[in-house]
Amino acid sequence: MDERASAVFSALPGMMFEDKNKEVSTHPLTLSWVFGYNSRLPVFNLMDEDYRVVLYAASHTAVIHDLRNNKQYHLQGHSSCISCFCVSEDRRWIATADRGPESLVIVWDGYSAVPVHTIFDSHPEGGVSAIAISHDSRFLATVGAGAVQKVCVWKWTSTDTKPVCSVELQPQYGFQDYIAFSCRTHYELVSNSTTQVIFYMWEGNSLQCHAPHLSDRTFNKAVGVLSQSLFHFSTEQAVTGTLEGKLVVWDVASLASKSAATPAKPFNMKAIKLVHLQKEGITTLAIMDKTIVTCDVKGHIKFYDGSLQLLHWYSQFKLGPIRSISFSKTPVCPLNASQFPTSCTLSGQPLIIRNFILSTFDGVVVHVMTEQTQVTKCLEEPKCPVHAIACHPAKPLLAKGSACGLLKVWDYNLSKYLVSRIFKGQNIQSLCYNHDGSLLAVGFADGTVCILDSISLENESLEPFRYSKGAIIHMSFSHDSQYLATADDNMSVALYKQVIEEDKEVWERLAALRSHYKPIRTILFGVHLDSDKPRLLSLGEDRLLVEYDLENSVKDDLVAIRRDRIEQSAVPKYITWYPQLTKEYFFLTANDQYKMKIYNVTTKMCRKTVLGPAYGSPLEKIQVLPPREGCDPEKHYLAYITTDKVGLQILPVDGNPHRSSAFICHPAGVSDFVCSYEGCHLFTSGGNDLTVMKWDINLNVLEAAVSLGGKDLIPFYNLLNGGREGEFFRELEDYFYYAQLRHQGIDTMEPREVSTHIPLEQIPFVMRAMGFYPSEEQIENMLNEVKFGEYLETGKQVTEINLGDFIKLYINHRPAFGLSLKEIEAAFRLLGYQNEQEEASLNRDDLLLLLQHKGEHFTEEELAECLTTLLGMNPEGGSAEGGPYDASGAEAFIEEEIPEEITATHFVEEILGLGVPEPAITAMEKTTENRSSDLTAKS
Repeated sequence: MDERASAVFSALPGMMFEDKNKEVSTHPLTLSWVFGYNSRLPVFNLMDEDYRVVLYAASHTAVIHDLRNNKQYHLQGHSSCISCFCVSEDRRWIATADRGPESLVIVWDGYSAVPVHTIFDSHPEGGVSAIAISHDSRFLATVGAGAVQKVCVWKWTSTDTKPVCSVELQPQYGFQDYIAFSCRTHYELVSNSTTQVIFYMWEGNSLQCHAPHLSDRTFNKAVGVLSQSLFHFSTEQAVTGTLEGKLVVWDVASLASKSAATPAKPFNMKAIKLVHLQKEGITTLAIMDKTIVTCDVKGHIKFYDGSLQLLHWYSQFKLGPIRSISFSKTPVCPLNASQFPTSCTLSGQPLIIRNFILSTFDGVVVHVMTEQTQVTKCLEEPKCPVHAIACHPAKPLLAKGSACGLLKVWDYNLSKYLVSRIFKGQNIQSLCYNHDGSLLAVGFADGTVCILDSISLENESLEPFRYSKGAIIHMSFSHDSQYLATADDNMSVALYKQVIEEDKEVWERLAALRSHYKPIRTILFGVHLDSDKPRLLSLGEDRLLVEYDLENSVKDDLVAIRRDRIEQSAVPKYITWYPQLTKEYFFLTANDQYKMKIYNVTTKMCRKTVLGPAYGSPLEKIQVLPPREGCDPEKHYLAYITTDKVGLQILPVDGNPHRSSAFICHPAGVSDFVCSYEGCHLFTSGGNDLTVMKWDINLNVLEAAVSLGGKDLIPFYNLLNGGREGEFFRELEDYFYYAQLRHQGIDTMEPREVSTHIPLEQIPFVMRAMGFYPSEEQIENMLNEVKFGEYLETGKQVTEINLGDFIKLYINHRPAFGLSLKEIEAAFRLLGYQNEQEEASLNRDDLLLLLQHKGEHFTEEELAECLTTLLGMNPEGGSAEGGPYDASGAEAFIEEEIPEEITATHFVEEILGLGVPEPAITAMEKTTENRSSDLTAKS
């Protein structure tokens, strides 16, 4: 028996929370706490009152939360958000499912939290929309979320990878998002959408289904929207709740089918009665100890016997619409029956009800002890997206704000909520502490800015600032807290200043400026190199880095002293101050082409370009970790988020992929992240998944990954097609040494000087020969990167480069995923038109005109040289070695070889000669002939 099996075999309730030696994490980032939960899914009660443990879903993780001892255990295994989950009747087994592209169904042992069974691709067409476990815990039922839904029954206790039986549903039944087994037999199931109930009978390998008719005409009464359905606990009937407060009763259609000789079939069911139980809409149904339980939109809970006679109700809890109800595993043993509620029947006997957990759509979870009706609030979390989080600069405090206006502050070391404030009718979009943590600025979706006392959350200023016309998406305090800068989604930057009025420090709005014409990505405060005065910059998707003159900015006049275009084609995502690893001061940026760039803070010159982390999407935000106590002060690290991941990077950046690591944190999208003041934790907010996650940082594991990836150039060789021993590397060597010959002169008879270096001016030619066609600006950046790489240390410019450094330069500057045909098609679609075959096309004359007048345009001679060389008219070297072109001959040749209408595919295959019609055309896929002919061609 393996260790995993024995851990399950010997498991006891709650053993995952037992105190034991904590294992050292083997990952750079480890999930340690989840703030919030998905209130759109149910909450289950796993244990009795001595433990009070609940289970809920948070993004792609299921959380087992010990409420009394304030501990969490996370069931991590999904790479997409959990869409549904269920628990067995004995609380031993937990089944979770998702809707991702590689959908999983995982069965967990609820005692040891060990995954015991995984079903891969259960519904590859769209994942799982609903799941249920049978009364005896042996079978699972899943409903697919695809366009054509499929219901499957699985025997998860066996090794079978296929369902026992399945059936496809017709689209007219509506989207089935709920399913349940009968509590009497696992051969009968029921599911429903908002309009249709479906009954199932499982016989052998066949799953039969029947969707009985139900409409407003059935009983000449409005039925309403269907919520949940359940089988009766003692008869063959079933019931369905509606949001009209009614209960549909189903029974077997034929009386004959009720005889012992002919067992009842659920596909013979029909609606026999529509009972108007209450005015409030029914949201949840449950069966508990021979009673039917209903929960409604007003937060009321009602108990009925098998004949639907009211026994008892709770209406005093003042809750919102109830999402789920989950009863204790074991019945209550009453010591004094008079402490329990009495039945509404004439007998008036005490009604012994198990204690239960309620969860609402409003994000509230309460525990109800039915003896003396004691209600305890367990959780109260935002019911709307969480977009804003901020960490205190000197204390273990985390502030998080939601779109429903709820602002909460937590002590993240104790995992304890401290203080909160509700801004009614407001949508919190951004948060920011000042440098000493005494103030907390809050930005709202309507453009309002509030400056609060960080402890009491009371307003620091008399009235909120209501000047911006767009949502406040970025906020930042200066290092001395004299200024607050905000950016809104109207592309405007606003500046607030602390002034003295009547011997009291107050905040006022100084000025604003619409300094960008595309969304602003970053607001960045710093300090001038020659003084202690604050420095303010903003970066936008318009590729502009704007610097402001704070000294000369006066009331209603925010002065911009400099605008620098820092990207040519890429869209910058974020900018931050780079730690001083050299004598020079730098900015660090990340863009949408998976590149990170270093710029001089004074000249704004690009000094280095490296390949950034490539984990499915570009970096969205970056932050240098603060130095950790007890760690080497010379070592620095970078934290970042992508669309759905959080990661760490070792500095300095150099393009080595092994110096970076990332983990899925919010599959539906990360809205923000922050770092704790001591550099030990990262916090990520998931926006629409309603959660904030705390990640513990282990830098030793990150450092170990670097050594495992190889030393020196080994990691970079692995990024080449075929590696160090591949054909691509051999060709690169050939071109590298051919460039030496070219520099010395192809036809010279002088003795050759063989070297391990090539002059810098040969770099562009070798790059193009290897299939990478840099623009003139990219060439200038590459040359500057090498030329000034050692200038501050030696005072001299570098004039040549060796093969190893060239490989690094090539890998870091080339497109991260090669040349994409989709990008070229998009360009043709933007610049041209769609032909009769619906292909992106350009007129030949328009293309030639664009190449000569737009962007880094060609001269007429350069364009003729480039096209005739690409089309095979001229020998390698063109006019440089063969003399001037015959202009009329070149023009005639181009008109003959290039059709009047050029499609994107023709341009790639026939003119550029790449010859690969796949979505990704990489430099490594080019042929040797194309590379040699392109050696002297201009990009």
